[in-house]
Amino acid sequence: MPPASSTGISILWMAPSSVRTSTLPVQKGDAAAQALGRSQGGFSTKVHLRAEGHGKPVTVVLTPGQQHEATVFEPLLDQGAVKRPGRGQPRRRPGRVVGDQGYSSRRSRRTCRRRGIRYTIPRRVNECRTGRFDQAVYRLRQQVERLSNRCKQNRSLATRYQKLGESYRALWVIAMTILWLT
Repeated sequence: MPPASSTGISILWMAPSSVRTSTLPVQKGDAAAQALGRSQGGFSTKVHLRAEGHGKPVTVVLTPGQQHEATVFEPLLDQGAVKRPGRGQPRRRPGRVVGDQGYSSRRSRRTCRRRGIRYTIPRRVNECRTGRFDQAVYRLRQQVERLSNRCKQNRSLATRYQKLGESYRALWVIAMTILWLT
């Protein structure tokens, strides 16, 4: 197993299907604060993960089910740090970001260029611009998919039973900590 050090690659992931909740509705106006979104099927929550190059979790952000993924791109980049192979402060900025199409926008690409981060994010069909796309690097995204599946082995993460968003996020942090320790 490779050491838990940074490869310089950060992988972003959004749950392919929103987590359905079985909680009672919270007070009006508090739903967004508790990461509860409305959809035809009821309340839902999106889980956005950031992992380092070896597939170890770095951070998690929860959003309401109807909120777009591109709005949490910068908070995902700003949170979390990974230990450097040698001495020194933990690495906060990755060398490359690999994300799915949900994070595809001019704003997210501009953010990466401004910070000096290379990116591999597939473009949507309705985007006019085209550019190079490295499929071999994009395949690294499978590691964060596997990370999500390992976390969701816990029933309370796969189906949200918590009413408060902080409680649900705390369960994700506990599951991610256990993965770092194993």
